[in-house]
Amino acid sequence: MKNSLTSNNLKIVALILMVIDHFVAVFMIHNSVLTFSLRMFGRIAAPVFCYFIAEGYHYTSDRKKYAIRLLIFAAISHVPYNILFKYSFFEATSIMWGLAIGFIALCVIKSDKYGLPVKVATVILATILTYTANWNFVSVYWILIFGIYQGDFKKQMIGLALVGAVFHLIPTYLNFGPSHTGLPHWYQIGIFLAIPVLALYNGKLGKKSKLLNRVFYISYPAHMLILFLARLILVEG
Repeated sequence: MKNSLTSNNLKIVALILMVIDHFVAVFMIHNSVLTFSLRMFGRIAAPVFCYFIAEGYHYTSDRKKYAIRLLIFAAISHVPYNILFKYSFFEATSIMWGLAIGFIALCVIKSDKYGLPVKVATVILATILTYTANWNFVSVYWILIFGIYQGDFKKQMIGLALVGAVFHLIPTYLNFGPSHTGLPHWYQIGIFLAIPVLALYNGKLGKKSKLLNRVFYISYPAHMLILFLARLILVEG
């Protein structure tokens, strides 16, 4: 089973877990063991997406086009995310924004054109810009670590764990305590489950498919719109 999955395989796994996680967040009772378990596995999705954004930096033939595509889908996903999770227009935005900014920041960090002051300023700016995004600047830091240590899986996973613990788990506990709206926040430790999942990656893309590539992007805003409409009809209608 070791190193047996392609990036396409892992993206599909992450996508399914994310959709399930969002369904649970919207429709299920928030203090059940089942909800806790499903949301814990849902934490796998974000680190996996960040990992393959960093992989995209190394393998894409056109980084500018890749960045533009991410920004476009961040813009497309903004309203679906906010209406699904009941945020105002400027209150929050989706993880797509963090993925886009993280990719751009990685391009700057890895470039020989810029000195240390510009690179430090880029990280600071990326941190500020993603503060209200889902997973906020944690997604940026994960992308940077995965990109900087590309090829060194051990350091990448240590970085995943440290960033996740320091910038996500600890702040979550300090902000909400052991529970929030009746649901224990300990399910956030599910981010560590991404480590054995990513260990299955064999370094290969898998079968090239423009359709599959489009599905990865379109499914993010699309599934949130579907869930929103389902809630509107079935719950609030």
